[in-house]
Amino acid sequence: MNAQQLSVRLMKVAEYVQAGAVVADIGSDHAYLPCYLLHNGTASRAVAGEIVKGPYESAKKQVREEGLESKITVRLAPGLEAVEPADGITAVTIAGMGGSLIASILEEGKGRLQGVERLILQPNVHAKAIRQWAAQNGWHIAAEDILKEKGKIYEILVLEPGAEEVQLDAKQLLFGPELLKQQTDIFKEKWQREATQWRAIAERLENAQQTEDIRTRREQLLEKIALMEEVFADENS
Repeated sequence: MNAQQLSVRLMKVAEYVQAGAVVADIGSDHAYLPCYLLHNGTASRAVAGEIVKGPYESAKKQVREEGLESKITVRLAPGLEAVEPADGITAVTIAGMGGSLIASILEEGKGRLQGVERLILQPNVHAKAIRQWAAQNGWHIAAEDILKEKGKIYEILVLEPGAEEVQLDAKQLLFGPELLKQQTDIFKEKWQREATQWRAIAERLENAQQTEDIRTRREQLLEKIALMEEVFADENS
């Protein structure tokens, strides 16, 4: 992977960045995504934010080698602290982290999302945490995507600001309102894999010494299994 040829998942993230956007890429690593967006004329300017010194230096080097120092600002800062009001950011990308971490970055930095028109988020796991944050903070899910790369399945969530709190039911929070409508083969593969793991864990917990924590954990797993069975029953009916 490089600034001209992104991975499949980052290419999909790039597809959702609106034309002419001013992008903040949080956790930018080598800054491949913002460099790609500038080279392809999608973004007009960008900020690459990194919290770790090594990747920050790599991003600065990459931007310099790509000849994009006048268009991409690289900042060493945690989360959305990399964004400054004068940047005029209209799109934020966060890819390759857990959903809970992405949700906490958005929560801690939500004061810096003023003027942002779109969040393009690619969690490696626990996308539900992002949907919960979105629903509670007035961001609606404009699009969702799911893809497979090197045996791993990734979800992408595209959020846009709304006027009020969004209502999502338990199925929509877990599976994704847009992904539920599409129910692609990759979607089915993901949740069949998950259900196999849930059932195995639930069985182990059933045979373990029963404590309040174990009972609660098992009940949560059984609820998720029931939701998944409901989703697939709806599709087959």
